[in-house]
Amino acid sequence: MTEAIAGQAKYHRVANALRREIQQGKFDPSGRLPAETDIAKRFAVSPPTVRQGLAVLRAEGLIDSQQGRGTFVRKGRPHQRRSRHRYGRARGDQQLLTPDLRHEIDFAGRAPVPAHIAEVMDVPTGTEVVVRRRHLFDKETGRPEEVGASYIPVEIAGGTFMEEPSVVPKALFLCVEDAAGQRYATAKDLWRCRMPTPDEAAALQLSTGAPVMNVVHTARGEDGRVLEVSESTWPADRVVIVDEYEVEPHAAEPDSPSEI
Repeated sequence: MTEAIAGQAKYHRVANALRREIQQGKFDPSGRLPAETDIAKRFAVSPPTVRQGLAVLRAEGLIDSQQGRGTFVRKGRPHQRRSRHRYGRARGDQQLLTPDLRHEIDFAGRAPVPAHIAEVMDVPTGTEVVVRRRHLFDKETGRPEEVGASYIPVEIAGGTFMEEPSVVPKALFLCVEDAAGQRYATAKDLWRCRMPTPDEAAALQLSTGAPVMNVVHTARGEDGRVLEVSESTWPADRVVIVDEYEVEPHAAEPDSPSEI
């Protein structure tokens, strides 16, 4: 049975374990999950608890339930972005942040930073930085899933292997930490759902009118300076953003209140 986490609801334990196994490929694409009674026995929970856990995965687009047939891994399931847990997982396994996709580096070297990235890097537009542009594909089908780029200050990445157009041996942020001599301490994500640029539409093989999901991810070190800005773009119907957090039990005044 999966080890329990203090305070975690039983159905979340079931959902988390099954989600992890789906993402690790332990079930074939469109493969059938064990029967609810078998899952209940495995986790020592009741069938209603199992159904709650499966409902979480169904809402995330990972599984489909078919009356009289069972529950199946969804074919072409969307990729999940769990920003709060990405760094910790990569520190543990020393792999790329998206190890389930095939990576290609389209460009690596020095280039002027575009205006929207310069704004979050706190540098003038056109400042020279080290840029790594990437193109990610489904390993089995070859379908393009993501385009993006990372922007790193020259004083950190200049003259290093990060200027070479090859996939780095571990998550890029670990390489940046090594070069900068400090760890990532804070991060901020700016999400937008928008229409793709012509280059994005061509790279992702999108049909006319298909939107994309775009995130600009800014990571700062322990001294507050920007260590990396990463931009990623996906077809909007192929990504799910999952943000789990504790709800504040008391009145609080955040620095930047939510508007929606």
